[in-house]
Amino acid sequence: MAIEDNKNDDEAQIKRVIEGGREAIRAKDLDRVMSMYAPDLVSFDVVPPLQYVGADAYRKQWSRVFSSFPGPIDYETAALSITVGDDIAFAHSFNRLSGIMVTGQKVGSWLRWTACFQKINGTWLITHMQVSAPVNMETGKA
Repeated sequence: MAIEDNKNDDEAQIKRVIEGGREAIRAKDLDRVMSMYAPDLVSFDVVPPLQYVGADAYRKQWSRVFSSFPGPIDYETAALSITVGDDIAFAHSFNRLSGIMVTGQKVGSWLRWTACFQKINGTWLITHMQVSAPVNMETGKA
């Protein structure tokens, strides 16, 4: 029973990390967003350069994202699933960042998100992440 309780506690902690990240993105709080990531993060994203190595590189990307939206942004998560091991876990969901860009373009596409977490010094941090856009292979469009 104690092992199951620990796994439930770990899952709840990871869920809080994800929920905190969602709130931080909505608030455009760069430091809080970055608190989710391990320093040696590797992230595959849908925007160039497509791969970010290290949290510092990803911080620059989030800074660009926030400056692209002069007004409020929203961030949603759907169908979140979390699987927890002793000190490694992974989560996946559908996520959508939406708002009006500085160009006036309204954006808000659903993307697929997968994150690998590692428990480092008692804290669950994202060490690897991948974001992808679904594509219809016949049309080449999402």
